[in-house]
Amino acid sequence: MTILFLSALAVAFSGAMMPGPLLTYTIKQSLNTGPAAGFIIIAGHGVLEITLIVLIFLGFDVLLQSSYAQIFIGIFGGLLLVYMGFDMIKNSVQNKIKIELDGSNSNTKNMLISGFFISAANPYFLLWWAIIGLGFLIEAYKSFGVTGVMIFYSGHILADTIWYGLISIVIGTTRKFINNNLYRVIIISLGCILVFFGFSFFYKAIF
Repeated sequence: MTILFLSALAVAFSGAMMPGPLLTYTIKQSLNTGPAAGFIIIAGHGVLEITLIVLIFLGFDVLLQSSYAQIFIGIFGGLLLVYMGFDMIKNSVQNKIKIELDGSNSNTKNMLISGFFISAANPYFLLWWAIIGLGFLIEAYKSFGVTGVMIFYSGHILADTIWYGLISIVIGTTRKFINNNLYRVIIISLGCILVFFGFSFFYKAIF
């Protein structure tokens, strides 16, 4: 069981440390609301993952692997990210955002939901679970049953929590040294990254 846990931890770290929309959003929220942001966001991400595990065991992995599902996820996920990115850019240009050092602008519920939906908007994340994740889940289930699946999930979500939590703590605790103009530039840059990911998902879904 220890080997299974460590394997899940290592595989998850390799994925968590890759740049993507969820990391971009985590950086933005950590700047805005503080060190706790990453932990809240990854909790929403974790809810999606446990939901996917249940669906995969119910046979929905076939649906997730279908070309129609990938096109659907790519189009609507891409549009969601493009909208979020442009909204960040617009609010930054119009000076409608600022760093809230007292955390009064923090909205736990919104970050939790966003962690869920930003992950769901990434077709590569869903495809990973439908193909690679499925393989690990089957092996874990064959070896230790439901306990094995939970051990694999525990290792997987722990890696995500460690990485995104670390990012959130580092950025959230140093944000007081960032003035508002620099903050706006950073948010515009992060918004552009989200737009890039969004258009990329949309383009690949269509073509």
